[in-house]
Amino acid sequence: MLTLRIYYEDTDFSGFVYHARYLNFFERARTEALRGLGIDQRALFETEGGPFAFVVRHMEIDFKSPARMDDLVEVETGITRIGGASLVMRQVLRREGMVLAQADVTIAFLAAGRPARMPRSMRDALDKLTKG
Repeated sequence: MLTLRIYYEDTDFSGFVYHARYLNFFERARTEALRGLGIDQRALFETEGGPFAFVVRHMEIDFKSPARMDDLVEVETGITRIGGASLVMRQVLRREGMVLAQADVTIAFLAAGRPARMPRSMRDALDKLTKG
């Protein structure tokens, strides 16, 4: 779970969070979720035989209610499916328990720019975020 404060810079002329900013919020939450599992993306990129990287292949976002300046929001990140070289994450952004936006994100794992099977140890770590 990642907690974020909404700042003036996140909003548009209406006073609501600009829709593209949600991408930043979701990206930060995915990064922190991986970090919490011991998966260091920078180290992956610099590993011999790589670079290894996670990349967004597909994303669907459902905007339910706007976030506003000074809101304190939380982004929950879980995994709904793990494949050999990809995974699907579900992310939910909430304010005081109310769902503001939800994203389903398909992530590919690459080695030297091409899809590759994730190491077993990584898949085992990712299983900790799997939602049934």
